[in-house]
Amino acid sequence: MIEDIRAILKEHGRLSVDAGALAVDADLYQAGLTSHASVNVMLALEGKFDIEFPDRMLKRGVFESISSIQAAVEELTAGAK
Repeated sequence: MIEDIRAILKEHGRLSVDAGALAVDADLYQAGLTSHASVNVMLALEGKFDIEFPDRMLKRGVFESISSIQAAVEELTAGAK
């Protein structure tokens, strides 16, 4: 899942650094993620994992790091089963 998230960040995150080189707990906003790009990342995650982010998850903290994105996706995929 981490590699899928990194691939989505590379394609949609518009980061100023290589998403593949980031630590899983690195701040994605410090790496160049904007609020606009985070929406594109969210939409790509929804398509990739067949999930939908509820309103309660549409906040900066959810998209702050690879590990926080992974936790959100795991929560949503577990709820879908």
